[in-house]
Amino acid sequence: AEARFVRSLPVDEESRFPLIERVNLKAPPEPPIVLSQDQWDVIHEFLSIAKSAAHLEDQGAGGSTSLLMYGPPGTGKNRLARHIARELGLELYIARLDGLISSFLGSTSKNIRALFDFAAKTPCVMFLDEFDAIAKLRGDTQELGELKRVVNSFIQNLDSLGPQSIILAATNHEELLDSAVWRRFGYRVQLGFPAPDLRRQMWLAFLNPLTFSDRDVDLLVDLSEGFSGSDIHEVCRRLHRRNLTTQRTAELKDAFPILQ
Repeated sequence: AEARFVRSLPVDEESRFPLIERVNLKAPPEPPIVLSQDQWDVIHEFLSIAKSAAHLEDQGAGGSTSLLMYGPPGTGKNRLARHIARELGLELYIARLDGLISSFLGSTSKNIRALFDFAAKTPCVMFLDEFDAIAKLRGDTQELGELKRVVNSFIQNLDSLGPQSIILAATNHEELLDSAVWRRFGYRVQLGFPAPDLRRQMWLAFLNPLTFSDRDVDLLVDLSEGFSGSDIHEVCRRLHRRNLTTQRTAELKDAFPILQ
């Protein structure tokens, strides 16, 4: 049954490569997601709407079930997509939109249609990664007419989805998004480089079970200005490995070569 299901995934007509892939949500536990209260407020409201989509639609109060996450790389967009899928109890499928773009723009429109047909018929969370690849400004000077038709096709397909279709999108380059595409997302959350209070939460969460003094953590917070959450997590992983291989307690000085 699993093999038949996999073969039913939409593919590019030219290359026959799958347009989407199923994400394994049963992977080992991930570090906690650290967000500001404002960011969590957006996520929790979106989850509430997604869980109640059918009821709200029956009452004539259907809301958007699409969420756009934007910000620099390493700020947790992919992990947040996995968190949302787990919270909703749905499978997560990822479509990297640069892979949807064919050398023939007509085929690109067909790929977009196949993607949204799958999303409309399959209870799942559809995650559109590298979203700017397809939703770039319609004023782009390269093949303007064809590109405009591709973006319009994307908008029409997005508009045609019912509230039961959960669409997430992520971009590192929100400035490239067409304004019409931007407006299609009822929920938007910016994931930037963490402020000092969030960096402190990340250091304390990711370092566990290693322990550092409050003064050491203060110094780590200061030294990691401009770090993404992914950067901080990677430093902590290397400290954990160093601690295990040397059989001694990690010290703050161990972090300096990694932080510099």
